[in-house]
Amino acid sequence: MDAKVTWSTGLSFSGSADSGFSVPLGADAGVGGANDGFRPLELMAVSLAGCTAMDVISILRKKQQAVSAFDVSVQAEQQDAHPHVFTRAVITYVVAGQNVDEAALVRAIELSATKYCPAQAMLAKAFEMELVYEIYEQLGEDRKLVKTGRWTPAS
Repeated sequence: MDAKVTWSTGLSFSGSADSGFSVPLGADAGVGGANDGFRPLELMAVSLAGCTAMDVISILRKKQQAVSAFDVSVQAEQQDAHPHVFTRAVITYVVAGQNVDEAALVRAIELSATKYCPAQAMLAKAFEMELVYEIYEQLGEDRKLVKTGRWTPAS
């Protein structure tokens, strides 16, 4: 895989990779940026969320789960001092649908964490991750929380 960033002005760049898509990168005005794009570490968190989300939804679809909405969020804590690396993250999987099977979701999260998601495998070597989930029953336009839990690797 090849990726590059191309400088435009100040602390503004355009990032691209083999896929041909581009993404703006920028910095906060407080450090001399124009506040005009993703911060590089934000993209790491988005990458982590996207990688595991693609795995989990793919597995849930194969397990014929009736998912109507699905979100994955990453809340990453950073070291106070430079280089402000991630020190811990909570990944939250929020699934809504009709009779979504908790065991199917837990297995999908496990497979993503232990087998399929390269972003998660790499970053797990650098900091602790907590994987939690919420299952909602979709009731027309409304949702009802029916289950919450946490996946932890077997010791």
